[in-house]
Formats: sequence, structure tokens, C-alpha cells
Amino acid sequence: MAENSQPDVTKDIPKIDLSDSIREFSGQNSDYYVDTLSQIQATGENLNIWNKAALLCGPAWCAARGLWNLFWLFTIAELVALVQLGKGIWGDLGASKMAEAEQLAKRAHDLRLEAGVAGATGDESAESSAEIAMNLEKAAELAIQDAQTAAGTWWLYLIAGIVLYVVLRYVLGKFANRLYELQYSAWRLNKKIASGFSLQRLTIALVILAILVPLTLYRFTVSSPVHWLVDVPVDNAYYTNSANALEGWFDRTAEAGKGVFDGITAGAQSVLDAMELLLVDAPWPVVAVFLVVIAWRVASIRVAIFTAASLCYIGLLGLWEASMVSIVLVGAAAFFCILIGIPLGIWFSRSEKAYAVARPVLDLMQTIPPFVYLIPIIAFFGTGRVPGILATIIFAMPPVIRLTALGLRQVPSTVVEAAVAFGATKWKILVGVELPLATPAIMTGVNQTILMSLSMVVIASLIGAKGLGQEVLTALQYVAKGQGILAGLAILFCAMMLDRIVQGRFQRQEDQ
Repeated sequence: MAENSQPDVTKDIPKIDLSDSIREFSGQNSDYYVDTLSQIQATGENLNIWNKAALLCGPAWCAARGLWNLFWLFTIAELVALVQLGKGIWGDLGASKMAEAEQLAKRAHDLRLEAGVAGATGDESAESSAEIAMNLEKAAELAIQDAQTAAGTWWLYLIAGIVLYVVLRYVLGKFANRLYELQYSAWRLNKKIASGFSLQRLTIALVILAILVPLTLYRFTVSSPVHWLVDVPVDNAYYTNSANALEGWFDRTAEAGKGVFDGITAGAQSVLDAMELLLVDAPWPVVAVFLVVIAWRVASIRVAIFTAASLCYIGLLGLWEASMVSIVLVGAAAFFCILIGIPLGIWFSRSEKAYAVARPVLDLMQTIPPFVYLIPIIAFFGTGRVPGILATIIFAMPPVIRLTALGLRQVPSTVVEAAVAFGATKWKILVGVELPLATPAIMTGVNQTILMSLSMVVIASLIGAKGLGQEVLTALQYVAKGQGILAGLAILFCAMMLDRIVQGRFQRQEDQ
């Protein structure tokens, strides 16, 4: 048995004395933190040692010790607790319902007077006015009952506030040392992390609390707070003047650049006409066979079967022409995105300065709601299919740019150096080495661009792009639930067809 026993190697590991390091980190009250943090470092567990300063001071302790994330977390949580306490102690819980009851009663009184005058003159509306007044009086009575019920729940808010506040302080006092130990561990790796007890940080925290707590309590516990606390006290003229200035600029720019905008429209329209000739004007059996064969040859037989099934669904429901129009719009938008996006991605992969300038623009293109794009598009290009394509291009182009740049940046430098050693020119390196190795990333960007273009069909239909988006928009206007679901599923199948074909081609290349 003794031969099988394993030696205890842990006792041979020298223990590191962290006392001086902890004293340097903690500053004030260092003896307490030397003892506490050393034990936590040794055991790796949260000790049953309460941090009284954290328990009593709450978020102020967090700020003084540089735990700003913890400060904001507990400040917001304690504000919620204090608001509940305020509502329970002095809040007028039924004020809003009582004000509603007063308005209803006043309206009912006015209608009663109108009914009396109408009855005296023999007007037929007297009876309906009296009936409406009676209904308003009943609604006012219900509002008064709701106000009385709400006023009687003050004790629930009081108990909830007390319990929440106590629990928050309990959690902070219980786990403050453990959280402070995590900050200490991070500080050992990076001395720039906040350490010690800072009166400056404490003062900043107290000022923040002195502003946030009273204003928040006043806003949520008083039935009628002052208007400047609820609404920003600014003159509406700023908004009106800014809007008028922008509108004037759009009008002047549209007039000055009319030739450029007409040229862009003509170029996009020519691409649309060519694709419509192939997919919309051609006989539907020819188009169906063409799409199935493309899916088979580019991807696989399984993708071809799925494409055929999707086309059957679209055709049987009478959505063939709308679906082909949507595919044309998506195809044209994707064509321009790829035509412009891949060269830009190549440029950005070469120039860090250019990419640094373009990155915020790409962020804006993906962050701004698509509806906002429609405003300048309509101002410069009017309405119709071409403006819908242009709005789609703005929304869908960033992925192919980003992923092209990313794929080229990830090409191993050793491969490029080997090509240079064999005498390859920059163009040969780009076309024969870098682009083939970056193809997975580029194809992912193309796929994302296609799907994002298809997601714009409904929004683009708002400015006359038509297609399946028009079907969904009509269903929304007339609350035609069945029509909307069927058109939405057609959009889904179009997206899945395009995705399977693109991904299938990429998967086949990987398998080979």
C-alpha cells in the first residue's frame, strides 16, 4: 500500500508573500485587505468575512476603490429600491387614475349640457350624446375605483423597496472582498488599473449620487413633476430651423446634380432591364428549368431538388411574377454591391489609413435604420425600382467590403513571400495567391450581402420597388394575415434558394 501512495508535491511549492503588493494596491486600511485578500488568494474561495465599509457605504465604497462598473450597477439597482420606498412612503399612487377620472367626468358633464340643449331644440343627437355621457360617467367611476385600489397598495411598494435595498447591501457586503480581489489580480498584470482609496473618486461618486438620487426620486414619486424635468426645456425652433435647412440643401443638391443622378438611374435601369428579360419576360418553364439546372451544376442535386420544390410553391400560389421581380431586384443590388464592394475591400486591405476612414462610414451604413435611407434616396432619385435598389445597396454592401478586407489580411505572409521569391508581380500575387486564399471569406461576404438585399424587399416596396415586398405591404395595410404569411414564406424560400446555391458552390470547392 505504501508503494502505491503518491507523494504530496504541493507542500514543496514555495508560498509567495503578497503582503507588500496588497498594501501597495489597497492603500488605506491595508492590514485588513492584506489578511482578507491573502486568504482569498490562497483558498480561491469567498470567505465569510463581511466588508463593513461596502455594507454601510454601498456604491460610494465601490467608487472610492475604483470599482466603477460595480458602482453603476449598484447605483441603478439601489435607485430602483429607493423609488419603491418613495412610492410607498409619500408617493401619490392613484394620482394618474384620479386625473383620468376628472377628465372623463368633465367630458361627461359637457356632453350632458350639450344633450340638454339639443333636447330643448328637438335635435336627434340629444339621445346619443346622453348615452355617451352615461358611458363616460361609468368610465370615470371605474377610474376612481382603480385610483383607490392603487392608493391602497402603498405597503407593497414599501416592503418591496426595503427588501430589495437590504438584499443589495447584503450582496455587496458579502462579496465585496471577492470582487476587490479580482481587481487586485488584474492590477498585478496592469498597474494602470485603479487601486487604493481615492478621495477624488469618492467625491465624484458623491456628486453623482447627490444629483441622481433626488432627481430620480422626485420624478418617479411625484404625480406632477415640473415640466423641465420631464421634457428637455428647449425651443422647438431649433428643430424646425434645422429641418428646413436640411430640406433646402437636399433640394439644391438634387437640382445641381440632376445629370449625375440621372446617369446613375440609367445605369441601374439597364441592369434591371437585362435581368428582367431573363427572369420575368422569359417563359416561366424556361426560367424554372434554368434555375434548377444552375442549382444542380453550381451546388448539388439536393439543392436542385429544394430549388424545384420552392419554385413549385411560388408558382402554385400565383406569386411567380412577384418572386421573379424580387429576385431581379436582389440580383441587381447584389451585382452592384459585389462590383463596388470587392475592389473597395482589396483597397482597404492594403491601406490601413483608408480603412480607418471607411470603418465609421461602414458602421453607419449598417447601424442607421433602413427607413432612413429612403429619405435621401427619394430626394435625389425619386421613387420606383431604381431608388429601391440604391437603398438596398447602401444597406447590403458593408459585409462584402469588410469580409473581403478581412480575408485578404488573413492570407499568410509566408505564402506571399514565397510568391515574391518566385518573381510574381503584385497583380499575379493578388489574382493567383491572395484572392484564392481569401475566397472563403469573400464568398461569406457575398452570401451575407445577398441575404441582406433580400431582407430589404419589403422596405424597398414602400417607394415603388414592387415584387414580394408589395404583397407583404398590401397585406399589412388590409390586415390580410393569410396573404402576408404566404408572401413572407415566398421571400423565405427565395432567400434559402440563393443561400443554398452560393453555399453549395463554396462547399463543393472545399470538398474538392
